[in-house]
Amino acid sequence: MKRILQISKYYYPYIGGIEQAAKDASEALTGDDFEQKIICFNDSKEDKIDIIDGIEVIRCGSCAKIASQSISLSYKKKLKEVIKNFNPDIIIFHYPNPFVAKFLLKYIKDDCKLVLYWHLDITKQKILGKLFHNQNLKLLKRADKIITGTPNYIEGSPYLSKFADKCLAIPYCVNDERISYNENHIQMANEIKEKYKGKTICFGFGRHVEYKGLSYLIKASKYLNDDYIVLIGGKGPLTDRLHKEAEGDNKVVFLGRITDDELKANLLACDIFCFPSITKNEAFGIGLAEAMAFGKPTITFNIPGSGVNYVSVNGETGIEVENGNCVKYAKAIEELANNKELSKKYSENAKKRVNDLFLKSQFKILINDTIKKLGD
Repeated sequence: MKRILQISKYYYPYIGGIEQAAKDASEALTGDDFEQKIICFNDSKEDKIDIIDGIEVIRCGSCAKIASQSISLSYKKKLKEVIKNFNPDIIIFHYPNPFVAKFLLKYIKDDCKLVLYWHLDITKQKILGKLFHNQNLKLLKRADKIITGTPNYIEGSPYLSKFADKCLAIPYCVNDERISYNENHIQMANEIKEKYKGKTICFGFGRHVEYKGLSYLIKASKYLNDDYIVLIGGKGPLTDRLHKEAEGDNKVVFLGRITDDELKANLLACDIFCFPSITKNEAFGIGLAEAMAFGKPTITFNIPGSGVNYVSVNGETGIEVENGNCVKYAKAIEELANNKELSKKYSENAKKRVNDLFLKSQFKILINDTIKKLGD
């Protein structure tokens, strides 16, 4: 039985893209072949140990957060202890997490295999990116295998492209529960359709932060006539600014923070799914894949090096337009609304692409195969 230590920023029930990938990986590796532990930050100051799905989760209390990076006074000691006492055969390290990377490089044993799960480059914090450049190179050189979400990211990352021979693209998986629905969701969706009867319903959601590009969706709405309605779910630091940008445009409706049930209802009800993310911070787009699982044609921006344009393929599952071009984004919405045959084609292809590539069953096979080969 191989011992696996996963190092994540946080872990379930804290939910984010990295955290979901870590949980998906731990679930994929359950069974008689592996013994697992997880170490991560706690979202409070206290150290804590939980048992999640039979796996020990060591949570190190965080005392501060600097440029999205949590800081913990106990992490160095805890990591040293777990590596010494648990003696993992394989460590799966979820990046970015530069604070912890320093300790990992110091304490990892020579005979321990390192899987570097590279979720995204540090792009927003440019000073931090330069500061950790040498550390990144050390991590990449030490790694026995590098996993990322899409082939696009391997090609587009200035780091991964240098170590392409070690890299493997394993697409993130959509949660089966989040793409299943029942009669209640259908009823909720019918109510939304009735409310906006006669209009083409465009739907987008996400945390209201810069890279999600919701400002561009609002600007695109101004080029549409009153035959359209643009529903926007979510909240965040930019919510007030987005409301101001939409003033005077009755086509834009803010839904606020929505529940999973409301998300499913809106995905069922909408005609077009709008995913206007603009930077490589959007390394994959789980929300995009979820909408495709509901059979929705999509509109995305072209983001060089991002996985977004791998998840939804231009001319196959949706329309991809020039990054930040709101006029072209609006024209793409009109094209899908006016060409029902094209919209149906993209809808069917979108659902098939998710079923072929992004379900948990495929993810489990690829993760297991990768880890077992390393352990042999």
